[in-house]
Amino acid sequence: MAGSFHVGKTSLVRRFVEGIFSDHYLTTIGAKIDNKPVTVDGQSFKMVIWDLEGKDELTQIRTSHLRGAAGFILVADGSRAQTLDKAIELHERITYETGPIPFIVALNKADLTQQWEIRDPALEALRSKGWPYLLTSAKNGRCVEELFLGLARKMLKPKE
Repeated sequence: MAGSFHVGKTSLVRRFVEGIFSDHYLTTIGAKIDNKPVTVDGQSFKMVIWDLEGKDELTQIRTSHLRGAAGFILVADGSRAQTLDKAIELHERITYETGPIPFIVALNKADLTQQWEIRDPALEALRSKGWPYLLTSAKNGRCVEELFLGLARKMLKPKE
């Protein structure tokens, strides 16, 4: 999980792993590691999720946190357009460190679409790059399972 601060990375992980949401904001320092047993297309395994500290400075992501990654989720806050710009920059940094691995973009806080700054042209730009994305909400659970299981599916079958 990578993205700017306060985009909902930890909340998405908590919703997926524990099935809960809290309005209390907790800043992640460094990395928080969770895991969850999942079954995708009949294959069972333990998904290990690294929730990286929110950073707007690309140089501050530790390469040791990226080593060995099989995939990643870029998280942006739909109500703050600049977080999508940062996610796009993070994609470049992560891909430089890991090589081409599967990823999905989570445009989070879909429960607040009336406050969204990310508009159709930005979504079209993602589509034109061939980047998969989902409109998610950690608060109400929208597309959270699909996000993580979709990434798991891509990691199991990266050529597709």
